[in-house]
Order: sequence, then structure tokens, then C-alpha cells
Amino acid sequence: MKKCFLLSFAAVLLACSTPDSGFYSFTVKTIDGNDFALSQLKGKKTLVVNVASKCGLTPQYEQLQALYEKYKDRNFTIIAFPANNFGAQEPGTDAEIKEFCTANYGVTFPVMAKISVKGDNIAPLYQWLTSKIANGREDAEVQWNFHKFLIDENGNWVKSITPRVLPDDEEIVAWIESRPAK
Repeated sequence: MKKCFLLSFAAVLLACSTPDSGFYSFTVKTIDGNDFALSQLKGKKTLVVNVASKCGLTPQYEQLQALYEKYKDRNFTIIAFPANNFGAQEPGTDAEIKEFCTANYGVTFPVMAKISVKGDNIAPLYQWLTSKIANGREDAEVQWNFHKFLIDENGNWVKSITPRVLPDDEEIVAWIESRPAK
């Protein structure tokens, strides 16, 4: 019985670690409602962040945009996911969120459709980002708006960065500027 359980458990772990279940296997919706395959990002370091328009941390949009402008031509991108999970600080529709980001912060990095980043309705990508069994690295609960995840150019989960760490923090910049992972 034990042997059968261990074999089953090993098969599940193997299935979770296949390339088909990684970062590049996900397709998400853009803020305009179009499909966006994360496989398009192969070869780019990616900062994934959940955002909100009515949060004390919302000014981080400015640093995110500056970071994107500085490094977008160096195999780096940012993907933002509006979420209303914390203090109901992202109550708007996708159209309202897009208008807010553009008008107030000149955002040009990809912003996706509003999702849930925790709880019963957590989006599949965020299930992967927050679960060690899925991402192969670490459990990392999203703590608040503007929680950041670093994904290397091979689609590997690298690190979870807490919300109060600014996007232009030296640790993030050093990671962006570091040599590509092998």
C-alpha cells in the first residue's frame, strides 16, 4: 500500500514539474479581453505584479513604468494583474482600470484583465505563482496589492517580493541586469 502511494505521489510531482505546467503554459486575458499566451515571453525576464487603483501603494505604477521604459529593450517586461482582493481597492471595470492607468501614470506595459490573486477564486496563474508544488520553488502567499514575482527568461519562478519593496529597488534592478539564467 505504501509503495503504491509513493508511486502515485511521485507521478503527481512529475506531472507538476513538466514544462507544460510552467509559467509559459498559461494564457491570460488582456485588459481589452484578448488572449495573451505567456509563451510569448520566452527569453524575457518578467515581473508579475497584482495592482490596484485605490491603494496607498498605487504610486508604484510610476516606478513600474519607469522600470519598464528603462529595460523593455533588454529582454525584460512587466505584466500587471488588477485585483480587488485587498480592501476592495480595485473596484473598477477593466475599461475604467485601463483609463486610470493610462491617464494617471502613462502605463504602456501589459495590463491584464482583473482577476483574483487569492482565495477560492484564485486565478490559475496565481495558483502556480503561490504554490511550491506547482512552481517548484516556494510557497508565496500574495500579501497585498503590488506583490511582485520575478520569473526568469526560461519561465522559472525566481522570487517573491513583498508589496512595500519598490519596483526600482536595487535587488530587482540587479536581477534584471544580471546575466541570463542557463
